[in-house]
Amino acid sequence: MRSLTGTGSRAMAAAAVLAAVFTATGCGTDGEPGKDRATGSGSPRSSPTSTAASPLWKFEHIADFDGEFTDVAALAEDDIWAVGQENNGNVAATLMHYDGSRWTREELPDALGRSDYPPKLDEIGEATLWLRPQGTGEAFGTTEWAQWDGITWSAVPHPPTGNVGDLEATGPDDIWALADERSAQHWDGSRWTATRLPYKTADLAVVDRDDVWAVGRRSTGPGTEAVGGLPYDQPATMHWDGTSWRAVDTPVSRFEDPIPAEAGAGLTTAFVLDSGEVRAYGLNSFNHGEGEGVEPDDEYIRLRREGSAWVEQDPAPGGCELRVPVGQDDGGLLLDGNWYLSDDGTCVKVGRHRLPVSTGAGTSSNQSLWLSAVRRVPGTDIWLGGGHVQVNQSGAPFNAPVVVRLERPGSTG
Repeated sequence: MRSLTGTGSRAMAAAAVLAAVFTATGCGTDGEPGKDRATGSGSPRSSPTSTAASPLWKFEHIADFDGEFTDVAALAEDDIWAVGQENNGNVAATLMHYDGSRWTREELPDALGRSDYPPKLDEIGEATLWLRPQGTGEAFGTTEWAQWDGITWSAVPHPPTGNVGDLEATGPDDIWALADERSAQHWDGSRWTATRLPYKTADLAVVDRDDVWAVGRRSTGPGTEAVGGLPYDQPATMHWDGTSWRAVDTPVSRFEDPIPAEAGAGLTTAFVLDSGEVRAYGLNSFNHGEGEGVEPDDEYIRLRREGSAWVEQDPAPGGCELRVPVGQDDGGLLLDGNWYLSDDGTCVKVGRHRLPVSTGAGTSSNQSLWLSAVRRVPGTDIWLGGGHVQVNQSGAPFNAPVVVRLERPGSTG
């Protein structure tokens, strides 16, 4: 998932608010939506933090450095890669590999260009991984990408141009790359074709080769009437039918008068269910603390495609209500924040074990699991997460990079 990004203008400040809120509620925390990272549920003395009927994140690997894993991907159970970064002031990324018997630290591939941040892993079908730079400085727009075929790393022959954000691939001959907010590129197996998006885009979702969705925000049209001289951004959706992108009517989301300062609405995430149903998630928010009097609550946007129209999703129960899907297995949806919504409508917290004391985590420490990525191992029902356990304790707090594996009730691990 990608966040909306802002610039220095007041008009874009509302978009920055959306990005900040969705970062805080991002891809896997122990906290509630909007909570600060340090205040996630810790359960300092319980182990593990789940009930007997809950799925559980089980440690696959705990790295021996203070930092985090920013991404994880796999081609098989015995071919798992994780990208991380140490908390040592060095921007250089750490690359680790599991070969079925042990985890080892690997050198970054020679084919990979400079990256200001830890590079991103992408699964290109079930036989190839791409590793691509992430950067805003000298690495901006670097086109030196690396690919792993299960045996060796080599250069990606024809990577897309631009500073790619979201990348979605159904296979090696059907890849979409979001080059910037208004440009998407498509690879058909022989060449990249650039397409222009109708509105500023945050995320892409592919149903089929001729059925692709983009979500974001627009600053013209219904509901964008100016407030304080600035347009009130509105949620936007776009559809690719195999020939061109077209704007799709999307419900307006707008606060009632008096409208708070620098208000704006937008969509940040698109998700396709295994059934083919398309869902979109976003927020109607504002610059908190800038106005006087009682402020309204942020409004979470939850849409699903029904026929030829967007309709509101039925609210999920409990702690799943405001969460966003990061994956779908045979029994339900894996949600950000370590929640799970089963197909029968049951909402449960995904449990986790505590770190062993050998890591330096005290028995009375507060621990929170934060996942940056959740991925399925291709061709299996195995789900992996990559991130870190935040350890708050007196004396020596630290972050332990972890790769976790989803263990379901009744399974043997």
